[in-house]
Amino acid sequence: MAMPLRQSIKVATYLAEQKLRRRDKFPLIVELEPLFACNLKCEGCGKIQHPAGVLKQRMPVAQAVGAVLESGAPMVSIAGGEPLMHPQIDEIVRQLVAKRKYVFLCTNAMLLRKKMDKFKPSPYFAFAVHIDGLRERHDESVAKEGVFDEAVAAIKEAKRRGFRVTTNSTFFNTDTPQTIIEVLNFLNDDLQVDEMMISPAYAYEKAPDQEHFLGVEQTRELFKKAFAGGNRRKWRLNHSPLFLDFLEGKVDFPCTAWAIPNYSLFGWQRPCYLMSDGYVPTYRELIEETDWDKYGRGKDPRCANCMAHCGYEPTAVLATMGSLKESLRAMRETVSGNRE
Repeated sequence: MAMPLRQSIKVATYLAEQKLRRRDKFPLIVELEPLFACNLKCEGCGKIQHPAGVLKQRMPVAQAVGAVLESGAPMVSIAGGEPLMHPQIDEIVRQLVAKRKYVFLCTNAMLLRKKMDKFKPSPYFAFAVHIDGLRERHDESVAKEGVFDEAVAAIKEAKRRGFRVTTNSTFFNTDTPQTIIEVLNFLNDDLQVDEMMISPAYAYEKAPDQEHFLGVEQTRELFKKAFAGGNRRKWRLNHSPLFLDFLEGKVDFPCTAWAIPNYSLFGWQRPCYLMSDGYVPTYRELIEETDWDKYGRGKDPRCANCMAHCGYEPTAVLATMGSLKESLRAMRETVSGNRE
């Protein structure tokens, strides 16, 4: 795990505070969607299926920042849509960083080189670039040629300017252990991004392509083979060791989607950003008025094949904090990752 030491300490302190306050449910990171519009039409995403009127909307800065502060989460992932299409995205980032929130701006990088001057490097800020494979696989995934090359060029420029750069890779049943190894080796060794996030694709209801989502057993077999030969230890993966164990099928966890809540133009989304069972205006209502016990694999048929980080990474983090052995293990991997 390659999370910066300062960020690891802040998150650990935050978790300890929640335990002392005896809070059962609290956010680790907020998924903030200040718009749904995008400049790509990825086959595995359904965000741009909203009506044209909704796609034209942009969340006001005060509303976006206020939602994160209301939740109290130490981290925020700004997604969409393509957040760089928001005319005030730099101000949203600036205000959140000023509040010492760790901000990850998720982007397909098509606009990144044009918009980079709007941002300043900070230990509290990172660009999170979407990369699903090497050139051919990635461009096929996003349904447009040239996107991979532009993303690579943008990553190199951002790194040159001193920005932290992370990546987010989603894998489908068309992937093999070798395609995963190839792209993560490229990101880790050639581009030398700071951290990498990985996730099996979830069968998003409105996604145009419904044929290529992974099942649970497929996911476990795929990652078990990809992680073999010491790959897990060498890659700078932005995940807890227990979540990586979960992907391999070494452990299993219940879903804790309440720990990575989604806030969009419609409000706080039940139960997570991948499923939509209604919206509420406040974080408190989301937590207190949602029947969390009815979600997760074995409970809701829509969750049957889900192993996404938004539901299971928080469970892994909480399990880590509740075990001295796992806490020491995570600490060793964090320190090791920060030496590289």
